[in-house]
Amino acid sequence: MINTLRAKFLGAIQNKKINIFLLFLILSFIILIFTKLSKTYANTIAFKIKRVNVPEERVVLNTSDSTLNMTLSTHGFKWLSYYFNRPEIIIDFSKDVIESGSKYIWTRNNARLFNTSTFTNQVKIIAVYPDTLFFTFDVNSIRKIPVELRQNISFSPGYDSFSGFLISPDSIKVVGPEHVIDTINAIETEMVSLKDVKSNIDITVKLDLPKSLKEVRYTNSDVNLNAEVERFTEGNLKIPITVINTPDDLKLNYFPKEVTISFYTSLNQFNLVKPNDFRVICDYSKLNSEGSFFIPEIVKTSEHVKSVKINNQRVEIIILE
Repeated sequence: MINTLRAKFLGAIQNKKINIFLLFLILSFIILIFTKLSKTYANTIAFKIKRVNVPEERVVLNTSDSTLNMTLSTHGFKWLSYYFNRPEIIIDFSKDVIESGSKYIWTRNNARLFNTSTFTNQVKIIAVYPDTLFFTFDVNSIRKIPVELRQNISFSPGYDSFSGFLISPDSIKVVGPEHVIDTINAIETEMVSLKDVKSNIDITVKLDLPKSLKEVRYTNSDVNLNAEVERFTEGNLKIPITVINTPDDLKLNYFPKEVTISFYTSLNQFNLVKPNDFRVICDYSKLNSEGSFFIPEIVKTSEHVKSVKINNQRVEIIILE
């Protein structure tokens, strides 16, 4: 029993010594890291270039000059921050460049660039490569391009939208080289899929902007889609037929004298639909090749219906001597 207690006591002492050793080892490692990071080092790092205030009517074509290699001398903590967050240099095209022909030129002598928050007194710039950057530009063209809706929207039975789908804005400005934007005829939305719709639609839809056209800018990245959804119904009316373009020396008779039309409209506008809103004609100049019947046409319809069709597909004709 005494031997067991003695063994446990000695083991506890040994474990405590190991814990103290590990603690001192970790503290020594931390002190070593801080000592290293406090020292000054020289190294070369690639700064990403961010272009700002490029005139709207200009577009920078080349993307090769997207980095600036800089040799810096600074302490380890600063190098550590560069490691976690890639640094960038802002080139302000309203101040930092000069225009020459079809190029913007930035030079190392532009000291204003290096008096920013990117470089403090603890950062010494040893070298910059290249010392001159050339940005080729083209004159932009600006066009308004219509927006087209891609949709797979279905309404619940008895529901529809009288005014249809409204996109706002229905067109956007596209800014870029003329030879590029002349190839763009329309900007489509991303696919909108809705089923069994029975209430108003009011959503934001993203535009499917061409990702391959890097030099093109767009005033919008999304549009609003609206639709007023109502209860709908069908109705029928009898409309008299008018025959036109009949030769003066020809007498004819036809049957029937009127046709039945079916129209589709909202419940709110159903009572506004009147027979006088419609006109149905048979054009003699479009008589069928056998000269035995007309195909009736609707040439005037009501503004209160969404769709209309004629139930009678043909009108028989009789030539009178």
